[in-house]
Amino acid sequence: EYVLNYIAAIEKLETVNRGVNMLVTAASGLDYDIKDKVHDGVRGGMKQKTLNTLLNFRPNPYQSALDFRQNLFTDLIFDGNVFVYFDGAFLYHLPAQNVEILTDEKTFIRGFRYGEVTFKPDEVFYFKDVSNKSIYRGVSRLTSAVRSIKTLYSMQEFQDSFFKNGAIFGLVLTTENTLGQQAKERTINYWMQKYNPKSGGKRPVILDSGLKPHNIAESNFKDMDFDVSIRTHNEKIMQVLGVPPILLAGGNNANISPNLRLFYLETVMPVVKRFISALERFYGYDIEAITTTVSALQPELKDIAAYHSTLVNAGIISPNEARQELRYDPKPGNDDLRIPANIAGSAANPSEGGKPPKPKEPK
Repeated sequence: EYVLNYIAAIEKLETVNRGVNMLVTAASGLDYDIKDKVHDGVRGGMKQKTLNTLLNFRPNPYQSALDFRQNLFTDLIFDGNVFVYFDGAFLYHLPAQNVEILTDEKTFIRGFRYGEVTFKPDEVFYFKDVSNKSIYRGVSRLTSAVRSIKTLYSMQEFQDSFFKNGAIFGLVLTTENTLGQQAKERTINYWMQKYNPKSGGKRPVILDSGLKPHNIAESNFKDMDFDVSIRTHNEKIMQVLGVPPILLAGGNNANISPNLRLFYLETVMPVVKRFISALERFYGYDIEAITTTVSALQPELKDIAAYHSTLVNAGIISPNEARQELRYDPKPGNDDLRIPANIAGSAANPSEGGKPPKPKEPK
């Protein structure tokens, strides 16, 4: 039921659509760097180059890497769970709402059931969002926003109804005389022919015997816009998704850049890390997301580069150790520490001092 509500929400509510698209697009746009194996993994025999092709270029014959990742992270938001089937050659996304986890008291999971098919634990890997009810399945992030979503639905329905039924007012006829019931009906039918309800008019009202019409509410369509309330509920939905609301405002705002950085550090990267963790457990390789193309994270990368340069130049770590930390391949001849020299003497042996050695006297 929740999944169906969320699918309807992404089609009808602009904030849900935009927020989900921002998170899914950002998480799906990152490629992955694959290093050496750190353990055997659940599924052995996978070559490093083959895994790189599956994750970054061609997960299966029918999808691009970007489409495949979009399906995964969309499932994580709407269902809170992601399931991926590996047939020995390719990766396939299994819609989470149709997958049942078969639990086991000793082995934790004994299999996965998808429709009429049952997969073994070494054929499917999965990752999930946070849940306080189950250690097996996660809960959609939008679950806590159901109230705001329903409230926005109600507001939209009320506005539509108000526009259709209240934006064009009915006709009120007044008379000083008292009319009989038949005379009233004849007059109303006559005016309904001239003042057709199909073109916006409603059934006329006749006030006689000195009755006068008075408005009891000064309301119009603009008053029914609920601008403040809509903005509040939209911000709540964005906060649930982990998207700073200011990113939807756009424009020349000085807070855009730090909030975009916050969006990546606190929302996108933790989501991507769940995927990486599942991959590392399943295949056993050291995997990391490539963030050098993300402009919002460039200041952090600059700080990291300066930090490693300082360690290398201070002789604390070797250049190859720094390259390994930054996930670059080692270079020959860069395994030794760089020993800094100073004016007072040699850093290698301070007792020698800084004075160059005397030339040997000829015998």
